[in-house]
Amino acid sequence: MLRRCSGYPVCVIFKGFQLSLDKMVGEPVNVNEFQELAREVLPKMYYDFYAGGAEDQYTLKENVEAFHRIMIRPRILVDVSRIDMSTTVLGNKISAPILIAPTALHKLAHPEGEVATARAAAACKTIMVLSFTSSCTVEEVASGCNAVRFFQLYVYKKRDIAAVLVQRAERNGYKALVLTVDTPRLGRREADIKNKMVAPRLKNLEGLLSIEADSDNGSNLEAYAKETMDASLCWKDIEWLKSITNMPILIKGVLTGEDVSLTLDVILFAAIKAAEVGVAGIMVSNHGARQLDYTDATINVLEEVVQAVGGRVPVFFDGGVRRGTDIFKALAHGAQAVLIGRPVIFGLAAKGEYGVRQIIQMLKDELELTMALSGCPSVKDITRRHVRTVHERLHAML
Repeated sequence: MLRRCSGYPVCVIFKGFQLSLDKMVGEPVNVNEFQELAREVLPKMYYDFYAGGAEDQYTLKENVEAFHRIMIRPRILVDVSRIDMSTTVLGNKISAPILIAPTALHKLAHPEGEVATARAAAACKTIMVLSFTSSCTVEEVASGCNAVRFFQLYVYKKRDIAAVLVQRAERNGYKALVLTVDTPRLGRREADIKNKMVAPRLKNLEGLLSIEADSDNGSNLEAYAKETMDASLCWKDIEWLKSITNMPILIKGVLTGEDVSLTLDVILFAAIKAAEVGVAGIMVSNHGARQLDYTDATINVLEEVVQAVGGRVPVFFDGGVRRGTDIFKALAHGAQAVLIGRPVIFGLAAKGEYGVRQIIQMLKDELELTMALSGCPSVKDITRRHVRTVHERLHAML
């Protein structure tokens, strides 16, 4: 949070840390500057937890850098006197195609945790996806504001835990369920292992699970995941999940067209058998590069997934978004909207709810400018012809 300190300029106050903003060149003006501010105010263990990726962190870097290799092809003499960034996600109208991705343990970044993040989402007229591993309970976030909320789910070995949490989310007005499918085991996050990262107990699981994981040889998170995660989760379990909720289900963690085909086959089977609508959408994600290193950057596989889906369900995108131009490029490749994770944490750590609002507004402002300069009055006007990849540029030279 920000306050006026006696005898000092405006300072950032966080858990005893005090960073004079005169060390920065004015206020942060982009996401990357917020990241540096977060690095200063967070304890190293927590910063590494939020910012780090798996093993060599190749995919972590590629998620961001792959955007840099996609060029924008602007169109001129288009009336862009009014720019409309609004869109709808599962029938919910939002101000711009930017959602808050599910990220863990917001109270490590700020004392108000996910409640502050949800308030920021409501203020920015967008959707927050609450993490299964949130610091605040499903009920606390629901009562904190009127934001449209989705709930992200991991399936544990004890399936009744998933059932209870899904029912609690539905009872408290969450509008959709986001099933993360890329975590049969936790990725090797070496910074967490070195730091012996210890996470607090998850409030959502109080009374449901009691495991004291041995973390002598690594992080508490890694040991906990080994004890709890259900590595047997497979396609047939989507039908089970559909049987315990009326919320639409989105699948998060798809990176190949082959998995899209399997997903849609399961959707069709379940729809015929249960006479219901199937999975409501797909999220292209590599878990923020925190699971399997040396997978493709998500922007590189987005188009493959979009083509495999063939318009049957909406496709959402997650991974490496740091600029409004990144959002534009993802939409041009077929995403209906993007999700942002780490930028939200950086804003929350630096300035609480206000910082999250600033992050979202920065990206909205950058997207609006990109649309205007590219000749796109609305998000529907952004097409594949507005971008060119490295491969396409090289092919054009032949």
